[in-house]
Amino acid sequence: MESANPSWDIVLKHFPDITSEQQSLFERLYEVYLEWNAQINVISRKDTHLFYERHVLHSLAIAKLLPFTDGTMVLDVGTGGGFPGIPLAILYPDCTFHLVDSIAKKIKVVQDVAEQFGLDNIKVEQIRAEELKFRYDVIVTRAVAPLATLAGWTKGKLIKKSNQKITGL
Repeated sequence: MESANPSWDIVLKHFPDITSEQQSLFERLYEVYLEWNAQINVISRKDTHLFYERHVLHSLAIAKLLPFTDGTMVLDVGTGGGFPGIPLAILYPDCTFHLVDSIAKKIKVVQDVAEQFGLDNIKVEQIRAEELKFRYDVIVTRAVAPLATLAGWTKGKLIKKSNQKITGL
């Protein structure tokens, strides 16, 4: 049996300036992931009651350290079920996000969530990071590999004039 719907208020507590549209999207996020989680193990079933704290808020933590400016191009390496990319794309609708993962079933989930939420600032692709031909302003990831391994996978993927940051949460 799944846990009761957790409160998304923790997001609002840390990001009080989000719009009502963003609030609505964050509110709906849990139910969509719960539906997918019944079919594919997207997030740990043991901590669904901590969805907003452990998945959404942890994904948004980078925004407190490195807020993105409009037009920032972000690569999410090993996005899995869409973390940190989906929450960041909700928070930053004027930035572009490329969410990549090598596992097809995870990409299917991310594509569906992006479509359901009308997140047209997201491109989803099943590909390994080292095969990408594009370059980005910022690279994010969440618990994918050791930083040295990530650096190898993403070498040459940062735009030279950007902040040149690789951030692992």
